[in-house]
This record gives sequence, C-alpha cells and structure tokens, in this order.
Amino acid sequence: MLRRPKVLPASATVADARAVLADDHVHAALVVDGGVLLAVVERGDLDPSVPAAMPAALVGRLAGRTVGPDADLDATWSEMAARGRRRMAVVDGDGVLLGLLCLKRSGRGFCSDADVAARAADRVL
Repeated sequence: MLRRPKVLPASATVADARAVLADDHVHAALVVDGGVLLAVVERGDLDPSVPAAMPAALVGRLAGRTVGPDADLDATWSEMAARGRRRMAVVDGDGVLLGLLCLKRSGRGFCSDADVAARAADRVL
C-alpha cells in the first residue's frame, strides 16, 4: 500500500481532477477533507459535459473503490484483477484515508512507495 498517495483537497474541481488524471500513471484522484476520503475520481467519471468548475467530490464515488485495512489481500487482489481495477483506496472505519493499493500494470503485485519514488526520480533525469 502506498502510505502517502497524492490527494486533492475538498475544494478541488473537476478541472483539477482532469489535470491530475492527465498523467497516464495516475488512475485515481483521491479527494480528501481533513484526512477523510470524500471521493475517488476516475477518468470515466469525467465526462466532457461535466462542468470544469464542479466540485470533484461530486463526480467521484467511494462504493467499489475502497477497501478496509483488514481486508484479505489475496481476495482484494483477485477482485481487482477480475474487475480490471488498478487502484483501491484503503480507509478505516471512519473513512480516514490510510493509503492506496496500486496494482502493477503486470497484475503480479502491488506498487510500493519505493517504486513510486524511483519512477519519479527517473522522470527528473
């Protein structure tokens, strides 16, 4: 699980979410307020007809996009692979964002904070 995923504030707009999701490595924009996850926004949520100024939290959702910290990892992995889902937000019972499960493109494991840092360092070079 990524322990420090990139997040958007509660004030984020659809335009902000579109900007974040313009990076093809980013599969979900996490909208949070005081640590509480309000919505997971994916590209499919951002229909071109949705106004850019609309709050991003209104176009995303939590259902089917979150998992608890005590969820069985093998079962979660299998479900993600079967549904073609590469990202699942990890939240506690109060909805506080704890991290992000990121299924690798190969589907054979999850990204780590070290993987993300290495990819970011490669882009800088």
